Amino acid sequence: MMRTPACNMVMDGRADPHGPDIYAMKLINSYKMKRGFIITTFLLLGGFTIAQSQNSINTHQDSLNHLLNEYYRLNVIIFQENSTIADIDNLFALFAGDFTYVHEKYGGVYTRQDLYDGYKRNQENGGYDGEVTDIRINNKIVGRNAIAVNKSFIKQMNGEEMIGEPQMALFEFKNGKIFRITEYW
Repeated sequence: MMRTPACNMVMDGRADPHGPDIYAMKLINSYKMKRGFIITTFLLLGGFTIAQSQNSINTHQDSLNHLLNEYYRLNVIIFQENSTIADIDNLFALFAGDFTYVHEKYGGVYTRQDLYDGYKRNQENGGYDGEVTDIRINNKIVGRNAIAVNKSFIKQMNGEEMIGEPQMALFEFKNGKIFRITEYW
């Protein structure tokens, strides 16, 4: 008669009359414990990786949102009558070195320097008079290194607050900076 170690049964299917095989039972219990440890470890590591990945996505989206909010906040400061070149410089610190601004309605594609010169010229010519008091983000969609924005300018006209027409813009990001802004209005 031949015994199978895992179940202490005789090969013909009858129970072994000599009782349970202690060595086989210890072997089975040891195997179950190792298997349980391995499964638990994988579940914990897998959960940690998923949480870390989710945190990374949130952190990335948070950084894009921060840049977008800073862009609009600094623009409102620049649009005020008492703004300075330093305010413009603060805004342009958000832009990548190879930044481009695209606005088909107002002439197409502008380099970083073209746009900087335009801001400076508007400031020197009194184009920033405090009429724009805020920029409202009506809606946005955050994607991978991009945010689509629906915004409205809020202006003070004749002592009354006026909300401008909704306007769409697409912001693209690279290496923690604004890489391109494309206006669709």
